[in-house]
Amino acid sequence: MSTQTATYNTEDKQLIQQAYRQLLNSIKSKMDDRDRKHIREAYELAVVAHSKQRRKSGEPYILHPIEVARICAEEIGLGPTAIVAAILHDVVEDTEITSVKIHEQFGEKIGMIVDGLTKLDGLYEVESPQAENFKKVLQSLLVDVRVVLIKMADRLHNMRTLGSMPRHKQLKIAAETDFIYAPLAHRLGLYNLKTEFEDLIMKIKEPAIYTEISNQLQESKDQREEFIDSFIDPLSEELSVIPFPTRIFGRPKSIYSIWNKIKTKKVPFEEIYDLFAVRIIITAPLEKEKQACWQVYSIVTDVHIPIPERLKDWVTTPKSNGYESLHTTVIGPKGKYVEVQIRSERMDDIAERGFAAHWKYKGQRTQGNVYNNWLDNVREILENDDEDAIQFLNDFKTNLFQEEVYVYTPKGDMRVLPKGATALDFAFHIHSDVGYHCASLKVNNKLVPMGYKLKNGDQVTVITKESQRPSEAWLKMVVTGKARSKIRSSMKEERRKQGEFGMEALQRKLRNLKVDWEENVDTLVQYFGFNSRPDLYFAISVEQVNLSDLKEHFNVEGHKLVPVPKVQEVIEEASAPRGKRKKKYTGQPKLMIDGTVDQYEYQLGTCCSPVQGDDVFAYNSATGGLKIHRTSCPNATNLMARFGYRILRAEWIMGANTSFVADLLITGVDSGPGVIQTLSNQISSTLGLNIRSFYIDGHEGFFEGRVSLLVTNKDQLNIVIRVLKNLEGVSNVTRIEA
Repeated sequence: MSTQTATYNTEDKQLIQQAYRQLLNSIKSKMDDRDRKHIREAYELAVVAHSKQRRKSGEPYILHPIEVARICAEEIGLGPTAIVAAILHDVVEDTEITSVKIHEQFGEKIGMIVDGLTKLDGLYEVESPQAENFKKVLQSLLVDVRVVLIKMADRLHNMRTLGSMPRHKQLKIAAETDFIYAPLAHRLGLYNLKTEFEDLIMKIKEPAIYTEISNQLQESKDQREEFIDSFIDPLSEELSVIPFPTRIFGRPKSIYSIWNKIKTKKVPFEEIYDLFAVRIIITAPLEKEKQACWQVYSIVTDVHIPIPERLKDWVTTPKSNGYESLHTTVIGPKGKYVEVQIRSERMDDIAERGFAAHWKYKGQRTQGNVYNNWLDNVREILENDDEDAIQFLNDFKTNLFQEEVYVYTPKGDMRVLPKGATALDFAFHIHSDVGYHCASLKVNNKLVPMGYKLKNGDQVTVITKESQRPSEAWLKMVVTGKARSKIRSSMKEERRKQGEFGMEALQRKLRNLKVDWEENVDTLVQYFGFNSRPDLYFAISVEQVNLSDLKEHFNVEGHKLVPVPKVQEVIEEASAPRGKRKKKYTGQPKLMIDGTVDQYEYQLGTCCSPVQGDDVFAYNSATGGLKIHRTSCPNATNLMARFGYRILRAEWIMGANTSFVADLLITGVDSGPGVIQTLSNQISSTLGLNIRSFYIDGHEGFFEGRVSLLVTNKDQLNIVIRVLKNLEGVSNVTRIEA
């Protein structure tokens, strides 16, 4: 180890050398002498460069880039070039090492990847620094996808080691991960990363629920393994007749996916049957894979009763992220539902490693084309420099869809779009020009509105007209990022062309007034409240700004436009900084915001209705002052990921004599009019709480009720939920998230 300027003690050196040996042992790809030399040089350079830095946990910082490189090698399957870049990924950003030195010592390819991994500087004047950095990283997809893959490994290690960070920073990093990294991992087919991201996000955002489900899984582990054995034993015997080796095993579903089912199906943990999936992996030659998968499916459905509507065939038609597998659900021992996944070793490798694995099989089938098609589809969004970073992110995120719809061209070519895509989305998917000039659409030979939502198997015909142009109304008819980006781009171009007439009129007016163009045009932009010169030109062209009234607003002094002074009322309170005005009302709960009490005026978010004791944060909105949201609020991820610089820490000061609104969803067996009386008596008489509203609907022996209560804190709310769950006929009680 080259440590001539390093400041490591003996224990540090042992930790670093051990981590480096683990990295070297994890590399499975082929390497030549040059690769080995670069890895060693990168390690030695990073060790010295990071020698004075430590992580929040106290360990040497260099352990982080070494571990990121190990994740790239072992868990994603990247090669030596990516490993070198991963070791160096923080040196330019965090140390005195320059980008020039990296390029000179390691070459252009590694230098370019490290540049892509380095955050942008000087982002304090933009609306969202996080969005700008996301945009930079995502645009590296155009140059080298390894930049994004290394960034994913970097984020995964950060998520694994968040324990030493302050709570509010943990939430912000988890929100960013939820907003872009987990969906991107899915889109690139990185199943293991996606699953771990989701579990780690949940562990931070919902620690109590995460721990509860984790404990329940642990408690039921022996019982679950016993059931899996009873399911697999009869299958193993039957599978022995297949001429290909097979592996069969059970694996538990992720904690996040179990929680998601509890929320969506509104059932308790005990009533979720498919807590695990059984996977059958076949070692078969490429040309026999499909046949072998269906042969195994036939055996599985002979041994266990299948549920036909739960069959999903991604072997014949792979997902758009390259995923191939046969999924079916069967009824196993004791009448329990079991999901079975059938795939080849190659399919399993791609399912686990996604984009990084498909290069191994490049040219064998269509996996490479699947990713290339997707990259082609997002390239036009990535190359559109006109969009601000936040709009770019919104467009890009629509390309990270998880559910798909399969539709066809008139010639029978299949196209994959996100679920919810419209006929107009299809037109832009075919080609930008087809979308621009789309006049009408036919689905299955019938005329449909442009906003018609596509269904699996639809055949779509686009009828174009040269004179047709996109309008603002089209933005409401599309969901894909490509379509939205192209419509906005076209509208900007039309707006720019029309604005040229306004610019010419303004030039004539300023010449007549004998004032300088460059010195005065920005004065007009600012005076009339526009964001840019083109906005002003367009406003003039549509007569929103009347140039004949210019003399009423300005005096001409020395070839300059000087605004005519206005008489203004001075409002004392308006001079106070936004968000920092003293509270002038009573009855609000006590909160400590950003370390202070009674300094900020705030409102509780109506989207999530936080109560005292909930984990919360404060968001300084652009127009409405401070809003208090729960960390589990449906809007929390979006706010923290895009506007992290507007987030303030917020903590309850317990004991405030205030009431909060909380909404509950109650489901159970409809036993007649007595249900309402039982519930209302428990809430009002036994628990002594005020009911603000109560709605109940019974149908065919089932009821669903929504009740709005006034509670003093989260503990009281949890007691209410527990008491109501124990009532006869009540199957589940949950707090309504939004």
